[in-house]
Amino acid sequence: MNAMKHLLAGVRVVDFSRVLAGPYATAMLADQGAEVIKIEMPGHGDDSRHLGPFTGTGSAYFTGLNRGKRSIEADLKDPDHHARLLQLIADCDVVVENFRPGVAAKLGLSYEDVKAIKPDVIYASISGFGQHGTQSQRPAYDTVIQALSGLMASTGFPDGSPTRVGESIADVSAGVFAAFGISSALFHRQTTGEGAHIDIPMLDVMLAMQPTNASIHAAGSAPARVGNRHPVSAPFDTYRAADGLIVIAVANDRLFGVLADSLDKPSLPADPRFATDAQRSANDEALRTEIEEFTTGHTVDELCTIFDAAGVPNSPVLDYAEALDGPIGASRDLAVEDERTGHAYLGHPLLVDGVRPASTLPAPRLGEHNADFSAAPRH
Repeated sequence: MNAMKHLLAGVRVVDFSRVLAGPYATAMLADQGAEVIKIEMPGHGDDSRHLGPFTGTGSAYFTGLNRGKRSIEADLKDPDHHARLLQLIADCDVVVENFRPGVAAKLGLSYEDVKAIKPDVIYASISGFGQHGTQSQRPAYDTVIQALSGLMASTGFPDGSPTRVGESIADVSAGVFAAFGISSALFHRQTTGEGAHIDIPMLDVMLAMQPTNASIHAAGSAPARVGNRHPVSAPFDTYRAADGLIVIAVANDRLFGVLADSLDKPSLPADPRFATDAQRSANDEALRTEIEEFTTGHTVDELCTIFDAAGVPNSPVLDYAEALDGPIGASRDLAVEDERTGHAYLGHPLLVDGVRPASTLPAPRLGEHNADFSAAPRH
């Protein structure tokens, strides 16, 4: 078995971020071995400490987002605390914040303030609309960004209302891009000695996360709600089975021929309505009728067996517990238990030389590492 590699070992992060996007990014950095020092409001801490679900050991939500970090309480407006924070920052590599643009400057913790004492710092700012521009002062939550980015308008069924994606995808995606930007900047610093200010606007991230919608728009059409089907390929949808729904995902002519054979309808590819992906998409409802004549005569399990044997991409529609705890999810070994709280959370999704990186500390108690506030510097 390969040994675990911590690719960011030796990197120190001072994390002023709260709730989701920033903490998600810094949790990923902690999993890769970075030392993450979480700065929290005295007596209250990160708001996510007070977000459910709760157990007797606190917020499970907080645990998953803050594993592997240290917690220091600091009043950002207190002159003594501020001075000690600057000492801490001078000995760090990365600063992460998700204040509303302009707030960090009022607190004396802006990129310019930090760069003055740490010229090669990597400073990451996560916000709704970026650090500059007419919208920068607007408050932004995940649902707001989903609505403003066009994602909500293109999610749902044609005869229904625009629908929020079933996770805080704008926050999480911003966190992923923040971790990517920080890691890229650290590499750049290693080769040039230069720091960087990484600006992560959630709206920009969410727009960039829609390549299919972008291509439809670029071609002169408006992305629309199409339910579970793919907007430009078919068959690529959920289909009725005898006892539920099954997903079939076919996006090329060769695979459509394999599907047709599996449906005992080998002549389908010769039908002019279904000869190409574009024609299949244009005649999606007629194709659905052909497919469901077969699928409604079998259970989901039977269909999965048939399609798996033929090599047709397919899936049952699982709920989260079935996805994580079922045989496929369990085999991924992604679930981790925090040793202190007993809360289960999802570990790092990447593997390094076949090993999943993991943080070495449990989620911190509020102010657990306050003594480190006055500790000697690393160097």
